[in-house]
Amino acid sequence: MADGATRWGVIGTGGIAHSLVEALRATPTARVTAVASRSAERAREFAAVWGIPRSHGGYEDLAHSSDVDVVYVATPHPWHHPHTLMCLNAGKHVLVEKPMALNALQVAEMTAAARSNGRFLMEAMWTRYLPAYRLARELVADGAIGPLRSLSAEFGINVPFDPDHRLFNADLGGGALLDLGVYPLALAGDFLGELTVVGATRRLSPDRMVDTHTSVLVRGRDGVSGTLGCASRSALPNRAVLVGAEGWLEMERAWAPTGVVLHRDGREPWAFDRPYRGNGYVHEAEEVARCVAEGLSESPDMPWSESLRLARLMDLVRDVGVLAHDAADGASAGR
Repeated sequence: MADGATRWGVIGTGGIAHSLVEALRATPTARVTAVASRSAERAREFAAVWGIPRSHGGYEDLAHSSDVDVVYVATPHPWHHPHTLMCLNAGKHVLVEKPMALNALQVAEMTAAARSNGRFLMEAMWTRYLPAYRLARELVADGAIGPLRSLSAEFGINVPFDPDHRLFNADLGGGALLDLGVYPLALAGDFLGELTVVGATRRLSPDRMVDTHTSVLVRGRDGVSGTLGCASRSALPNRAVLVGAEGWLEMERAWAPTGVVLHRDGREPWAFDRPYRGNGYVHEAEEVARCVAEGLSESPDMPWSESLRLARLMDLVRDVGVLAHDAADGASAGR
């Protein structure tokens, strides 16, 4: 680190990379020093937009750069694993976009590499660091709704089918589960601990290559149940509801909440406003900087064990998921 700021390099130049760099520009403890793309031209264009000093037309050059402390891996899902290993083995700390990898075996290899190299590694589960989400954690831990009895959470958007779109392209790690379902599954794991998949159903894309709607029933700690859903061809309510013996909590836009509503039996609801700063990724960036500065190898709010557990859960959902009766969305809709 130089001048007390964490020096960041970014691998990948897609939309999520722009979002993270926007947040890093608003983070006093961060400085973006390099960006890399497979295309030297795209890397130069990205660097020009954000005023980044160095651009690389290749990922290995950035991984071995002496002016980068932390690398943000923002490439498509199938390349999270190789690019993270490359950076860790080059001595860099890594924040890798979610899902951490395509499966649990890859996640295990990534965490092993971080351990052997003594480097920090974190899956970019930015929701965990938002003020509203932290408040929900505190309210549940303090017994505001009594012992948990159940929860529900979903994330669904309606995107016209295009086999080349990252959500529908199997070669890019497409599918609603990996891209969107990771949020409700991570929420359930956070509040319910180790999860057992009781059942799952999956609906496929028109070309039957990836899932477009997945529903999962899980059971967690103390037998608490969770009903979870994700969809890429259907807009869902996109809220999380945590039900306790004495009330319930609601979070709208559960992947990026800005407030929490507490309902207690016989009382008026209490609304807590907890907006995030900037575009929300600032909180995540600050956590990375804090952990690196303190010499931590993982964040206590998103440890390696949690990423591995989440990857195993998604593997299991894909293995046990029963295809819905009408197993594929109509090819004509959205074309």
